[in-house]
Amino acid sequence: MKNTSITTLTMKRQFAVPAEKVFDAWTNVEMIKKWMFTMEHTNKVAVSDPRVGGTWEIVDHRGGKDYRAIGEYKVVEPPTKLVFTFSMPQFSELEDDITVEIQPDESGCEMTFTQEITVIHEEGWTKEDIEKAHEEWKKETEQGWHYMFLGLKELVETGKITYPSL
Repeated sequence: MKNTSITTLTMKRQFAVPAEKVFDAWTNVEMIKKWMFTMEHTNKVAVSDPRVGGTWEIVDHRGGKDYRAIGEYKVVEPPTKLVFTFSMPQFSELEDDITVEIQPDESGCEMTFTQEITVIHEEGWTKEDIEKAHEEWKKETEQGWHYMFLGLKELVETGKITYPSL
């Protein structure tokens, strides 16, 4: 087993819709396959059993390859809290925990997204190497979610996503 450590990424987003609609976008298969790790036209598999112990799975087909994301629901408290595991088995056996908290506010709701990112350490890394890796993994992960959250916002607020450059 490789050495690992955890770094935490937290992102907040505002939505001009009720919390229920955003929660639904995280758990409803018809919504998930439009924005989460996939796009509707590249999605091959979308499964969601949103109950404690239930699982979710997305398979996206891009560039001739299938990319599989899977996890298990740990906390399901509609419409305010969802905690689930996330892994991509073709890249690593490691698993991250993701927490999505949705709070109603005067304009709709605010979503707080937290991912506990498991960072792999190379042999002989210094404290500085680990800190640098934490920042790089956080930056890359945040960039990926940033684009997904743009799609999520468009989906819940307009009912559809216009994918760029398609």
